[in-house]
Amino acid sequence: DLTLHRSTMPQTLPDDLLEEVFLRLPPGEPEHLLRASLASKLWLSLLASARFRGRYGDRHGAPPMLGFLYSWPEYAGPEDEEHKPHFVSTTKFAPRVPDDEWSDLAYAAWDCRHGLVLLGDRCRSPMGFVVWDPMTGCRWELDVPTGYMSTKQRGAAAVLCSMAGCDHRVCHEGCFRVVFISLDPKNGVGVARAGIFSMEKGGVSKPCSPLHLDDGATIDQMPSVLVQDALHFMVRQPQPYVARAILKYDLGFDSLSLIHVPPELTTTVGSTILMAMEDGSLGIAGITHEDKFILHLWSKQMGSDGVEAWTHRRAVDLKEFLPIQNTKKRVIRLIGSMEGSDIIFVTTDLGIYEINLKSLRWKKLLKRERFRALIPYVSFCNPQGICPFFWVFGNISCINNNTLIMATKCHV
Repeated sequence: DLTLHRSTMPQTLPDDLLEEVFLRLPPGEPEHLLRASLASKLWLSLLASARFRGRYGDRHGAPPMLGFLYSWPEYAGPEDEEHKPHFVSTTKFAPRVPDDEWSDLAYAAWDCRHGLVLLGDRCRSPMGFVVWDPMTGCRWELDVPTGYMSTKQRGAAAVLCSMAGCDHRVCHEGCFRVVFISLDPKNGVGVARAGIFSMEKGGVSKPCSPLHLDDGATIDQMPSVLVQDALHFMVRQPQPYVARAILKYDLGFDSLSLIHVPPELTTTVGSTILMAMEDGSLGIAGITHEDKFILHLWSKQMGSDGVEAWTHRRAVDLKEFLPIQNTKKRVIRLIGSMEGSDIIFVTTDLGIYEINLKSLRWKKLLKRERFRALIPYVSFCNPQGICPFFWVFGNISCINNNTLIMATKCHV
């Protein structure tokens, strides 16, 4: 048990020895880092230093999933559902949710990346968006210009850190970009455009050159995936609801393009999600109606001829190791993935599960729900973003699950 108090460790210990102790605090239990940072200003300065954060990330690798957000299908959520962000902790981490004004807004989770959550309100025109940092409690309300996202347009949006040189292990500096993809139907053809909101510039850039999609195409309301400095969104055909293509937005070249999906997915109705694989490639996981328990995994690989092509990596029979009660009905649906890993999330008739496709290990996250999407919140604890409020105000507003809870509101 590494619970720390002022009296358990002398202040005279060398900083190097203290750092070695703190490096061994488990990342999946962020309350230990928080308690240590509250013990003294000396410990806070050590834990908040760039050196410690770098060594901590190198030791523990990828940041842990501290919880997840979820969203309901349109018009399918509970009538009495609160309009606050739907966050479920899978560790002892408790998000810092501001209490003011949330109840008047119908925000749902759209995207989550680099420790930031993007919330959107489809009931407003133009749509209202908020970037929220669950670690620090700060949120930024975005003023989206008319013409980018409206209730008549079927679009998507994504959030990502914009700090130069950031390793994205502890992104809580308030530097971010939001990419808006709007799909405006004109003369039976969908016209896709993309614009970037930059925190540094405080506004939305001019839209890039438009891209025309096929008649009836729609952008999936699942979160995007970030692969090699490009965001990817699934494009579907509404009737029948099959994957048609992948819309790629290249952040470096500010351009939109289409990527074909494996032909097996264009003719069969099923459940498909995009993945940012652990090896850095773009992936697709899919379950078809014909093979309702067989999960197929494809990844985009560079061939010997220098051309990227889809490679069928494996097929996994989920009913062989996943608890399933009713095998006569189609009960498995893919509802999300974790970027930079081979982890997906599925819902069955017995609950919602996290599956590691590399080890085939699984764990139950929640009882069965009709979630449209499960969006993992992945981050290391950052005492630098939390504890200065303690030193300034001299008190703590709330403690929940041994974690400091405070919130601030910021405007853009």
